[in-house]
Amino acid sequence: MSRTDKLEFCNLIDNIINNDNFKALDNELHHGISRYDHSIRVAKVTYFVGKRLHLKKLDETVKAAVLHDYYLDKDLAAYNSKQKLRKHPDLACSNAIKDFKVGEFEQNIIKTHMFPICNELPKYKESYLVSLMDKGVAAYEMYKFKFSLVFTVWALFIFNMITLQK
Repeated sequence: MSRTDKLEFCNLIDNIINNDNFKALDNELHHGISRYDHSIRVAKVTYFVGKRLHLKKLDETVKAAVLHDYYLDKDLAAYNSKQKLRKHPDLACSNAIKDFKVGEFEQNIIKTHMFPICNELPKYKESYLVSLMDKGVAAYEMYKFKFSLVFTVWALFIFNMITLQK
């Protein structure tokens, strides 16, 4: 990303990432990293791809991308994993409306980022874009962070088993 693009990207999300409620996502584990970092990563790749596609609503799309997982785990504690997958987009959207006054366009992007398992259908190409970018970033994070964590735990287990045998 060029220096100009980095500056433009930072300006697009600055008021969101410096919000105290959004900063709380830094304490939420998500795909092996914080939900704060995950959200910024999704917004970055959305910005990068959206810029290349010359999206007319790039600002709003990036704003929605950074807010797509704007919720705390405690708010979904009563639900099982499958229910959380379906409910968290609506909760994220509700929080985004309250704290950042997102419009209908951004709301659709946030609510449908879990397509095809969400409660609503994407209305815009930008909704599909954020959904795809989120899935790509999640796959990358799961591979990079969770796989390495699992591998390290197994390696330590094997090492301990070998050393205990001696």
